[in-house]
Amino acid sequence: MDNPSLFQQLADNWLLVSMFSFFVGVAVFAFLPSQRAAREDASMIPFRNDTIPEKTCKGTCKTCACKDSEFKLEGQADV
Repeated sequence: MDNPSLFQQLADNWLLVSMFSFFVGVAVFAFLPSQRAAREDASMIPFRNDTIPEKTCKGTCKTCACKDSEFKLEGQADV
């Protein structure tokens, strides 16, 4: 028996087993039901600073630019 190669194989196998168990542990922790709020919060990160502009115009004035245009061309399909 060659001792350095035996110890090296033993160390390599234990390292592989420990890395795999760490990966499985992190995956299980990430999908625990108690982590649901954290997952939902992380999924909303791209939308966190989006604000919806409020419509201040009521569309009641005569010269309102917010109203839908009533001018339509004849014979043209509304696309």
